[in-house]
Amino acid sequence: MKTAVCFTLVFLAVAPSVRSQDSSVSLPDLLQGVQQWTLDNLDTNLLNAVPEVDDKGVRDFLRQLQTRFQGDYVVDLAALRQTAQAVLPLLEASEETQPYAAWLKAQLPYLKVADEIQVSIPPPATTNPVPKVMPNLPPQREREVWVKEVSSEPWPAGAKKYVTALKPVFAAKKVPPELVWVAEVESSFDRRAQSPAGAAGLFQLMPATARRFGLSIWPFDQRFQAAPSATASAQYLKVLHDRFGDWRLALAAYNAGEGTVQKLLNRHHAHSYDEIATHLPAETQMYVPRVEAVILQREGVKLAELSAPQS
Repeated sequence: MKTAVCFTLVFLAVAPSVRSQDSSVSLPDLLQGVQQWTLDNLDTNLLNAVPEVDDKGVRDFLRQLQTRFQGDYVVDLAALRQTAQAVLPLLEASEETQPYAAWLKAQLPYLKVADEIQVSIPPPATTNPVPKVMPNLPPQREREVWVKEVSSEPWPAGAKKYVTALKPVFAAKKVPPELVWVAEVESSFDRRAQSPAGAAGLFQLMPATARRFGLSIWPFDQRFQAAPSATASAQYLKVLHDRFGDWRLALAAYNAGEGTVQKLLNRHHAHSYDEIATHLPAETQMYVPRVEAVILQREGVKLAELSAPQS
């Protein structure tokens, strides 16, 4: 009851200002408005009250998670693990927020691994009163961590339904069919998944990317349909591989954006993923080795061994 009342109050506070800008307001638009309202009005100490956290706290948490995903250090995500576990049931309890719950569930392994990394790395010795930030793991070590993590994970519930059906979609676009397992990392094969940033569907396509590869967003969003979203994802991965010539770099660009990857390659005079790995956003530093580990575990093949797209 408390949660429902809090959401109603926030909705009433935010909805008029959102509606004044656009008479047809979508749920992501509304959530963005609520998110900004909480940023301006919410005491960040509210999250310390978990599990008594209310809907305002949920939105503040999602904002913090997105910020730390785009941050520099993987270990910064560790602090959000317990809060995420408390927030997930709140999102699952409402039909309106279940797509965000599906997305958050797929992100929990990142927080678990970040927590384990934080525990395993002793803080750097320093006599300076300001503590130094713990460095990111080198890419080879990150890969080893994810191989260990994924080795004990069962297939997601929806994998059996979608893997067989969607592999031919990838093959038809001249992309290794094993890359269908990107959907496990993106959404845990739950096509309802939607991120606070606006990505949606099995392969978490952003609206601009979906439109770029021919999907309709309105009035029916094809990102939530398995075959169309797989087709667009395969096309995008092929474009990225054609550009960067390497599956690790292609996956990094799929997650962080082509511009981010290209700028880092240019800045560091680099030609490989490993040369820029620790400079990528925290999420991407874990995303690429996680996809690698999933493909190795599910298909028994290394990412580097995947057949290159045919011309």
